[in-house]
Amino acid sequence: MVSRRNFLGQSAAAMLGAAMVSRAGAAALPDAPLQSSAATQAPLMPANGRPYQPVVTLNGWTLPWRMRNGWKEFHLVAEPVERELAPGMTAHLWGYNGQSPGPTIECVEGDRVRIFVTNKLPEHTTVHWHGVILPAGMDGVGGLSQPHIPPGKTFVYEFEMRHAGTFMYHPHSDEMVQMAMGMMGFIVVHPRNPAAMRVDRDFVFLIAAFDIDPGSYTPRVAEMTDFNMWTWNSRVFPGIDALPVRLGDRVRIRMGNLTMTNHPIHLHGHRFEVTGTDGGWVPPSARWPEVTTDIAVGQMRAIEFVADNPGDWAFHCHKSHHTMNAMGHNLPTMIGVKQKDLASRMNALVPDYMPMGEAGMADMGAMEMPLPDNTLPMMSGQGPFGPIEMGGMFTTLKVRAGLAPNDYRDPGWYRHPAGTVAFEHTEPAPRPPRR
Repeated sequence: MVSRRNFLGQSAAAMLGAAMVSRAGAAALPDAPLQSSAATQAPLMPANGRPYQPVVTLNGWTLPWRMRNGWKEFHLVAEPVERELAPGMTAHLWGYNGQSPGPTIECVEGDRVRIFVTNKLPEHTTVHWHGVILPAGMDGVGGLSQPHIPPGKTFVYEFEMRHAGTFMYHPHSDEMVQMAMGMMGFIVVHPRNPAAMRVDRDFVFLIAAFDIDPGSYTPRVAEMTDFNMWTWNSRVFPGIDALPVRLGDRVRIRMGNLTMTNHPIHLHGHRFEVTGTDGGWVPPSARWPEVTTDIAVGQMRAIEFVADNPGDWAFHCHKSHHTMNAMGHNLPTMIGVKQKDLASRMNALVPDYMPMGEAGMADMGAMEMPLPDNTLPMMSGQGPFGPIEMGGMFTTLKVRAGLAPNDYRDPGWYRHPAGTVAFEHTEPAPRPPRR
């Protein structure tokens, strides 16, 4: 991370209106840290304020703060950013503090928070604190609850975090464009009692979708349904980091959906319970075991389970086209259509033309066909047994014995005990009985 106390080249206090200075004090703005890496960062242990067990943001980070006169102060900067979706593809997005999504904001139930928002976009913006119960004038709806934040200006939001839970932030100003460009972030409010709802590992990520034409960098912001990049924290497989957990850990995964459709999120190898929504914690008496939970548009879900089954377990959206990258939706079905003659004729017109789909699309996971610049193959990723043939919203939960409590490094591929991997049957098939 890089600090940029004077990132606008002028005194921070001068960026505030007089009324805001009188409310927030005339001291300099808190630092607005900048994150340049798309890798999952280590959890940020609280250096001051109330204690809590921090979360781990998948392919993201937590925003540092300062304590000042009993207020926990944060500084968000809305700005254009470049985000690597996976190695080989970068998107030109809008976000906060150098990344899309923006940094996770962590605080504690009962904290008084003061959040400075500086606008470095080419148009006005606001920040809505989705799910947080607060005064109407702090809700962040441009034109309704506050003036829009003009480019180059800084506004201040002040409120008390009255409830623990899982929330998010995003603009309520030119919302279609700004959210389609990646402006969003996570909020976690920890319980006042550090022992309440405690888990061993607590992961968070946001679900977003983009429509980026092959060879281009900027999303098509007017798209409503036909997206081709389905992301977790603005990353697609194989660029999404794994979730390493220790055998026996109690694990929580918090997810928020800011796409235009629902997502049935499925975990292999374990059963879980939905323990929280953006409305609060779910009482134990209202939970039931699941392996898939559907997250509707604008909803958040927290799931919990005990990682009692060692191995590498797929974790993904169960809509199959959401686990593909750069997917065109106007392709004809070519299964069973012989293309040998067509391929030779097409190669005379289009060099490097490769026929596809005659026997299905599985060969897409292994072939290396020419692609436009800044474009990913539809299916990719290599595992210990060959092509994984996935993309989009897919990663792995890696359950291992012996991981240190705060070790989030990828442990590598699982070593299966002898006799526990599916194998080829080589015995002759029995002759069917005659009747």
